[in-house]
Amino acid sequence: MTDAHLPATGSIKVVAPKKAAKLVERVARDTENPAVATEQLLIALDIDGTVLLEDESLSPGVVDAVEHAHRAGHEVMVATGRSWEGTRGIVRVLGIAPEFVVCSNGAVVLKRLEADELQYERWHVETFDPSAVLEQLREHLPDARYLVELPDGRRLYTEYLEDWNLTNARRVPFEELGAQPVCRIVVVSPDKREKDFVDLVARIGLNHVSYAVGWTAWLDIAPQGVDKSTGLELVRTELGIDPAHVLVMGDGRNDVGMFRWALDNGGRAVAMAQGPQEVRDAAGETTSSVHEGGVAAVLRLL
Repeated sequence: MTDAHLPATGSIKVVAPKKAAKLVERVARDTENPAVATEQLLIALDIDGTVLLEDESLSPGVVDAVEHAHRAGHEVMVATGRSWEGTRGIVRVLGIAPEFVVCSNGAVVLKRLEADELQYERWHVETFDPSAVLEQLREHLPDARYLVELPDGRRLYTEYLEDWNLTNARRVPFEELGAQPVCRIVVVSPDKREKDFVDLVARIGLNHVSYAVGWTAWLDIAPQGVDKSTGLELVRTELGIDPAHVLVMGDGRNDVGMFRWALDNGGRAVAMAQGPQEVRDAAGETTSSVHEGGVAAVLRLL
């Protein structure tokens, strides 16, 4: 769209009301004209450590910044390791009802059915046989707490953990966890550190895992070849958004895949300042920390 008919940026031009009305009409016509190229971004935000602090309070300014991005015509969604049960309330607090939501580190993509009540269907689901992985993990982490997510969204877990959202979840013996295909495995070991999990995975040779750290350490295991980027690519294709018009933001190792996906296609990948060095290295740029409102700082400039 050419803007030769507009005053120079930062200047004010006083015109007669009739001419002003024509100017507004022309701008509106250009905006609505499908022949005029517009750059709508697909903006995918991680939740924990990006939108939310450790105490689950919102990063400063994030709600207003998301609203600003919407007014600018962009599609703002979330891409998270959380299940839908742990994501729905965050989407509501952010004031959005995106057409798609990527959950469970890309293994589950949900599509909106109804915006006001945030009703979504499981549009795409990836699964794998968890039995061998569970046995291997239990050998090395016998005292850990385990949870699996089933294709229909139900979850099975071995022991209660205070900060888990256990809506639509049932406690079962460990042996029942591997009885059917699952979308993901979650392993929590309160006495382990992040480095312990990194070392463990390197030692036993697990593939396609992602890590995150809260007040305990936990390990997420997704189906082979699946991460947030695979879910986001399905969404991007379905929405018809140019691959270069993607902005992703996150703070953890499970965000590295979507960082690479965005950058490889000419998009933007932004890491939070408090993320591990290897995560920041994988991103194209770094914003301020979640405590300092890093997401808002980026979105306000769109």
